[in-house]
Amino acid sequence: MKQPAIIVPEGCREVLLHACCAPCSSAIVEWMLANGVRPTIFYYNPNIFPREEYEIRKNESKRHAESLGLTWIDGDYDHEQWRQDVCGLEGEPERGKRCEQCFTLRLTVAAQKAKELGILYFTTTLASSRWKSLEQIERAGHWAEQVVEGTTFWAQNWRKGGLYERRYQLLKEFNFYNQQYCGCEFSQRHLQPLK
Repeated sequence: MKQPAIIVPEGCREVLLHACCAPCSSAIVEWMLANGVRPTIFYYNPNIFPREEYEIRKNESKRHAESLGLTWIDGDYDHEQWRQDVCGLEGEPERGKRCEQCFTLRLTVAAQKAKELGILYFTTTLASSRWKSLEQIERAGHWAEQVVEGTTFWAQNWRKGGLYERRYQLLKEFNFYNQQYCGCEFSQRHLQPLK
């Protein structure tokens, strides 16, 4: 018997979904709702630069969540603190140590928010991007669950089960703004057009 591409953790009916943007979260949210899991959307992305880009992505994420009647939470935007947290890693390539540090910082805050809300499971839309290392994301998530007691990271490859393709259909249906780089100023140096 073939194992399904996406496996819901035992007893998971609610999850805190760390969302990097509306396009990346759309197919994941749709799948969760269709499979009995209610996501609370947590938009925490202090890495995004400039502020105008951050606001556009934030507003799209909020618009999407509200259209579905989901709880949407805005995390703090403190880009200067984020810069301090990745100091010394500015020259790292994409998928290098800077990215893993960034994932660890963001997922630790997501785990803290999940605990604050009494939600056991947390996961991230970062694992839907072909531009990201799934291994780095999983390490970051498991680190966060160890640091924040009482939380569990739902490690999932959100590119599977047709979700990667569905993302592009929903992008058009919702007429989402589709960013052309990861978010931080350092990722712009390695800019490759996203499709």
